Formats: sequence, C-alpha cells, structure tokens
Amino acid sequence: MDKLIIQGGRRLKGTVSVSGSKNAALPIIVAATILTEQPSTLRNVPDLMDLETLCHVLKGLGARLQFEKGTLSIEPIDQKTYQTPYDLVRKMRASIYVLGPLVTKLGQAKVSFPGGCAIGPRPVDLHLKGLEALGTTIEIEGGYILAKTDQLIGAEIELKGTNGSSVGATANIMMAAVLAKGITTIRDAACEPEIVDLANFLNKMGAQVVGAGTATVTIHGVKELHGTDYAIIPDRIEAGTFMIAGAITNGDIFINNAIPTHMEALTKKLSQIGVQLDWQDKGVHITTPNP
Repeated sequence: MDKLIIQGGRRLKGTVSVSGSKNAALPIIVAATILTEQPSTLRNVPDLMDLETLCHVLKGLGARLQFEKGTLSIEPIDQKTYQTPYDLVRKMRASIYVLGPLVTKLGQAKVSFPGGCAIGPRPVDLHLKGLEALGTTIEIEGGYILAKTDQLIGAEIELKGTNGSSVGATANIMMAAVLAKGITTIRDAACEPEIVDLANFLNKMGAQVVGAGTATVTIHGVKELHGTDYAIIPDRIEAGTFMIAGAITNGDIFINNAIPTHMEALTKKLSQIGVQLDWQDKGVHITTPNP
C-alpha cells in the first residue's frame, strides 16, 4: 500500500474495540516458542504482518504455530536448531528477541543483524552488553551475531543507553535471565506496560520476575518453564489513536479494551483541552463539549 486517501470532515460515532498489543505480543510469542518445551496458547493476538514474519522466523527454528481468530497455538522449537533464517530476520528488527532465549535455552545462537522499522537508528548494543554480562561470548561475523555460553550466570546489569532505557534490551535480558543460574538485577530497566505484560507471562510459565514496571527488575533463575494459556494486553497506541480521532472530530465514541493506567498521560492532555473521558469497566467513552 503506497498511500491512504481519507475523506474527512465527518464526526466519528459508535463503538470500536482495541486489538492486542503488537509490542507486547512479539517477545511473548518468542518466549512461548523458545523458553519451554511445552505447548502454549496465546489469546488476543493481533493479525499483523510483523507477527506473521516473526512466526515464519520461529517456524524456521522448527516451531509449529497456528493462528486463528486472535488465538495463536504454539508448539515449541526444535531444541537443536539455533540459527535463524537470514532473509526473514533482516526484514524485522524485533527478530533480535530470539537471541537471549536461544542462548539461555540452547547455549548458542546465530542471528543476523535485524532490519525492519525505519523509525531512526536503534542499535542492539544494549542487548549484547546485557548478554555478555550474563556470561555470553559474542562475536560478529559476516553480518551475524554469534553467541555462545556454557551456562548463563545472574549478574547486575545497567541498561541505560544514550537514548534512555531500552524496551527491547530489557525484554531480551529478562528472557535470557529466567533460565540463568542465580539472581539477575536489571537497573534502568524500561517501565512500559509491554514489559509488565512479558513479566506476567514469564511468571505464569513458572519464572520469578519481580519489579517489572519499575526501573529495577530482579529475576531469580529457575531450571525450567512450562507452557501456559495467556491473553495479550490491549494495544495502548491503537487505543490512543482512537481517543485522539474521537476528540479531533468532535466525536462520540466508546473504545473497548482500553486500559486507563496505560493511557494516563494522554488522558491528562485530552482533559486539559476539554475532551470528556468517561472511564468504565470495559473501556472509555469519548465526547466533546461542542459536537
């Protein structure tokens, strides 16, 4: 699709439901596929190209994944395959999420440098720094990251980079640390809801992750994780987009599945300019004073 043509000037009215969060789903799908040898079921999974690409990457590692109407059924990877398909990984930055889980589960990984999203340069140095702190030997060769370890060991890891905390690096190190020996402490961890959702999922698999949603996350390593059934959180970016669309069109809309604690900053700004927001159990009703 090269462009969207929008015929505007219409007041938006009605009810819309928010999809599952892509940014929460990406690491959770990886964790469910690599960190356990048991099947899992994920619900409220959005039907998006990035997730389809990730599933192809994981299928290249021997996993079996079946998606139907928001539900993803997962049979884990082949426990002997540690190299990801180059042509797929280079298309998508989030493919770097497989690095930590492969190293902690299989002891080695060969992952090409990822591509994908064009929103500015986002190097993976913090991912590599964290894995090295846990005891991973990393080499860069021919466009690939080669990572090996005999056993990951818990460590104190500072993850603040030049652009602040990293959601991706926090998620990757969390996933690596859950099967490491001992205790790992991540300082200056990202605090986003997607990190909290990943921690909740890992804990439901049997991990011991404490402090997600704060700047300090502590992980007590365990010997193994089990499969589980889990629902992905709603997408706060999508919810915010609908909230703004309702506001700027003098709309009257109800947004299902929006979580108030995920939308506090936007709620404050919209309230300041006179938008009326009525938060209810299942979502938020958006109206304006002069429709």
